[in-house]
Amino acid sequence: MTEPVVTGVDPDVDSSVAQPRRELRPSAWPVLASISAGGVVGASGRYALSEAFPHPPGGFAWSTFAVNVYGCLLIGVLMALITRVRAGQRLLRPLLGVGVLGGFTTFSTYVVDIQQATAVGAAGTGLLYAAATLVAALVAVWAGSTITGWAVGRRARPRHRKAGERS
Repeated sequence: MTEPVVTGVDPDVDSSVAQPRRELRPSAWPVLASISAGGVVGASGRYALSEAFPHPPGGFAWSTFAVNVYGCLLIGVLMALITRVRAGQRLLRPLLGVGVLGGFTTFSTYVVDIQQATAVGAAGTGLLYAAATLVAALVAVWAGSTITGWAVGRRARPRHRKAGERS
């Protein structure tokens, strides 16, 4: 009797062979290396921005807000491009999506910023920051994906000729 093949949700990970530690298979090392390399680039960019534009503990964390919203916009753009233009690139999504943009966006710092604002008595600022980041990040992903999908679809469509028009 054969065991059923377990299929994963992530198309970048081969789940045809059931093993308890799939990430340790030799075929997974390029994926892990691309995520790591991308993470170094993304986290370095985020750190540089946070150092260039610091904020007081009770203030609105504009640099973190901008990084998260801009990163989410780029994630929307990237996912639209990958699904419509470069679907066969095995390492592109792990490198850019998980690595670079995952390292660039920082929702853990977002939570720390909220906690710090609350701790110094600026609960209103913390609440505004929490809500604004969540809404803006979701809108940014949607906008990036929608606008890029529209642009890619528009470029890919052949132009229809009018009656009597020559090519």
